[in-house]
Amino acid sequence: MLMSREKIGQLFMVGFDGTTVSADLAAFIKEYKPGGVILFSRNLESAEQIVELTNGLQRCSPHSTLLISIDQEGGRVSRLPKEFTIFPPCEVLGRCNSSELAYAAAATTAKELRAVGINMNMSPVLDVNSNPANPVIGDRAFGSEPGVVCELALPTVGGLQDNGVVACGKHFPGHGDTTVDSHKELPRVASPRERLERIELPPFRHAVARGVATMMTAHVLYSALDDQRPATLSPAIIGTLLRKELQYDGVVLTDDLEMHAIIDHYGIEEATVQSILAGCDMPLICKDRNREAAAISALDKAVADGTISSQRLEISLARIARLKQRFLVPYKPVALSDAKLVVGCRTHRALLRSIDQARERFAKPA
Repeated sequence: MLMSREKIGQLFMVGFDGTTVSADLAAFIKEYKPGGVILFSRNLESAEQIVELTNGLQRCSPHSTLLISIDQEGGRVSRLPKEFTIFPPCEVLGRCNSSELAYAAAATTAKELRAVGINMNMSPVLDVNSNPANPVIGDRAFGSEPGVVCELALPTVGGLQDNGVVACGKHFPGHGDTTVDSHKELPRVASPRERLERIELPPFRHAVARGVATMMTAHVLYSALDDQRPATLSPAIIGTLLRKELQYDGVVLTDDLEMHAIIDHYGIEEATVQSILAGCDMPLICKDRNREAAAISALDKAVADGTISSQRLEISLARIARLKQRFLVPYKPVALSDAKLVVGCRTHRALLRSIDQARERFAKPA
């Protein structure tokens, strides 16, 4: 049985250039029917523009409401314009050691995202910042101890999901003990399984048990788990560890397949097919339109030639459909008048000030 293009497209989350729904982008969405899009700073100018953009994107996808995602972690990984309430990095919340503040910050972010039509946040970071030489995680993590990360990640998940925004725990099974940036090259972690179980995995186990809706993979090779493939492409790590041992049945996204950790070693077509075979549901391709089209076509071909069974894809499609049913139905366009009441409002700014004041207290020597 062949899969329809509409079904194949639902498995993909794609990025694009520009701040409007160009004719080219509209034609791409209508032809390939991706399940979601991801927004970056390059796409975002103001609350008014974001409302127009997200409503325009949804109009291009009448068959299935789009997941519209963003990396709004706070601190240096913030994509929203300055008129929004931008919280400090997770490390600050970790030092404050307040689950109430973590929940409030995530809830506030969720309300501002939903007000402009963004329904998914690639947060929280579940990585433990266990290696001081790590060039990519650092203050994005809640802390250097798994207990702190567990303690503050869960209210972050709750703050997002209680307010209608899909949370995404990342980067499974942990990016905190790396010494290179997977955006630039493929990190390798030689730690034994025992250390991974003690340090890296507890926040992910905790988040799975407490219902994080989606999870993102790490483009990292863990020799104790799979000495051949990075986690994103590893059946041992995604299919066995995450799916079977941790019993996670939510949507699993890849990190961006255009990152050099992947693209320097695999073509986009091979990486896409291997990620699905590993147990991922949703390949993420953040920029290049030609690569996005090639990846969708490669998955189409893999089903046609029997490399991937249609039954395997139906499992991922069902997970994505359940996620959309939970968070996106019923869909209605967002209104600028509502967004103006929410984005950067007085109560949200007051919360930001209280977190800044808490940061100052914890920064002072005892």
